[in-house]
Amino acid sequence: MFGLLCAATTSALEVKPIPPPGVSVPDADRERLSAGVAALRSEIEALRLQHRGDARMLALLPDVMVFEKAVDWALRYNEFSDLKQLEAAKLELEIGMQRAAELRAGQASWNSATGLVVRGYVSKVDGSVQPYGLVIPEDWTPGEQGKRRLDFWFRGRADKSTELAFISDRLKNRGEFTPSGAIVLHPFGRFCCANKFAGEVDLFEAWEDAAAHYNLDAGRVSVRGFSMGGASAWQFGTHFAGLWAAVAPGAGFAETAEFNKVFAEGKTPPPWWEQVLYRWYDSTLYAANLANTVSVAYSGEIDGQKQAADIMLRYAEREGLSIPHVVGPQTAHKYHAESKLKIEEIVSEAVEKGRGSASPRLSLTTYSLVYPRMEWVRLEGMLRQWERADVSAEVKGDNVAVRTKNVSAVRLFAGEEFAGLAAAVAQVEIDGQRLAYQAGSGGMQLHCEGGVWRAGARAADRLVKRPDVCGPIDHAFMGSFVFVRPTGKALNERVGAWALAEMEHAVTFWRRVFRGDVVVKDDTDITAGDIASNHLVLWGDPGSNKLIARVLSRTPLVWDAEQLVVGAQRYGASEHAPVLIYPNPENPGRYLVMNSGPTFREEALLNNAQQVPKLPDWAVVNLNTPPDARNPGEVVNAGFFDENWLLPAR
Repeated sequence: MFGLLCAATTSALEVKPIPPPGVSVPDADRERLSAGVAALRSEIEALRLQHRGDARMLALLPDVMVFEKAVDWALRYNEFSDLKQLEAAKLELEIGMQRAAELRAGQASWNSATGLVVRGYVSKVDGSVQPYGLVIPEDWTPGEQGKRRLDFWFRGRADKSTELAFISDRLKNRGEFTPSGAIVLHPFGRFCCANKFAGEVDLFEAWEDAAAHYNLDAGRVSVRGFSMGGASAWQFGTHFAGLWAAVAPGAGFAETAEFNKVFAEGKTPPPWWEQVLYRWYDSTLYAANLANTVSVAYSGEIDGQKQAADIMLRYAEREGLSIPHVVGPQTAHKYHAESKLKIEEIVSEAVEKGRGSASPRLSLTTYSLVYPRMEWVRLEGMLRQWERADVSAEVKGDNVAVRTKNVSAVRLFAGEEFAGLAAAVAQVEIDGQRLAYQAGSGGMQLHCEGGVWRAGARAADRLVKRPDVCGPIDHAFMGSFVFVRPTGKALNERVGAWALAEMEHAVTFWRRVFRGDVVVKDDTDITAGDIASNHLVLWGDPGSNKLIARVLSRTPLVWDAEQLVVGAQRYGASEHAPVLIYPNPENPGRYLVMNSGPTFREEALLNNAQQVPKLPDWAVVNLNTPPDARNPGEVVNAGFFDENWLLPAR
């Protein structure tokens, strides 16, 4: 089952960079804008000191910081795509300074503004400030008692839509849909990653921030978008169906293989593990979840991206679902005016009806513990991750009936909002077995041993894959992480140099693609607090990195100056290096990653449908082949740990 992946010959330097290099900024304009950035940065630091200890005022500071970052990064990283953006930069600095002046006076007019409003938050992933846009209805008033409908709009691909361009657009463009009375939230989505990985987390962080400022109705939320944004709507709609009253994708893509023609004649198929990892973001495989919401697809009749809706409808039909498909007659890659009215009618009807407090009947389909939940049912374990798992559950009187497939542990009624639904339940019938309902603070946990379901959680001393710690490598970069830089002497100079180069590549890649600065600390500076709160990404080998040396014996690796041993396979340590993800032995609730950032590289940036994980839980890299735009070297072996974080027997 283990295959070889020969490295491509295209170097990262030969691939079109995303974002593309900007135009040359005249010296006078650069000097003026740089002075403006410095002045705004000074104001931000002064405000941080002035409002120290005042959580309410500090929560408004990111609404200023996004403007400083937008202009600063455009200058620092040569991201002005057009000289016309110089005026946009000037305006954004002016807005930032105006907001800073208001905060200095203890005010924040934008907090009560209607119309187009730009806001920001500080991400828990990497500490970066990220922008988002809002359309606030004209009849909205601060402190109003009624809860507002919330619509998410995901934008199309734009390689040049960095923070500067995104904010400029959000200051003047209301967007495709602005339903009466609704608040519309436009996520930045971490630039141009189709709202994947950290871009996926962006939606929930922006939502959480907006909910702190506006009274939002969690039962009346919809997701929609077009082109790249349509792909995002399919993704969020299928993977988180229990959150939405309506899902309305337009164009986009819905899966990887057919859209990219990866198995076309003459093409070399991706390695087996990459094909397995398509199951992370392929919305087609999660189509059954749309039974839990209202969906409507849109396509232009002559748009090549109609393929996305066509294949989604085929997969939905296999699940017994019928999704309306609005097709714009003789329309290419855009919305047809009359079609928009039909879409809005379906979405508004569903949103006004709302989801209610809890559904007595639901179903969940997933392929990974990354996506474990549908309302009041949460998977806590699977028998085989990356194979289909199903749960159906229904409350009838004092009984809740549950049917599962490929599930080893489950939690019912997780969350206080479902206490009312669970109040009358006295018995659980799961896969034909009856158990007395035992309510706890987090609902009721059940686990299966030897085909027998039992009440309670799995043994705490067992190392098992669970929703927060389940792999693969890319999952680590959806939570708070720290890069741990080696300070010692490498066992093998070649491996040490490769690891340092890969770390620098990952730092730069993260900034360009996910628009944040990675937190990097020396291995000698890692504290107990770092271990408790972060996934640790360890670079180097047991000689150069003190943390690798400290935890190595508690991982599946044997690694010294002579050999690298992974399971039954031995490799020469002078020309091979491991990458992997594993529960941190010093805090199993967090990950330990070795020698890897996000596993897709520059080649994948040219097509959002290619931005999928390229490596699984572990891999061995032959350094005789240099890194390129697709691989960190020649991947000579790779695979997944089993559900107990063990290497499967071959």
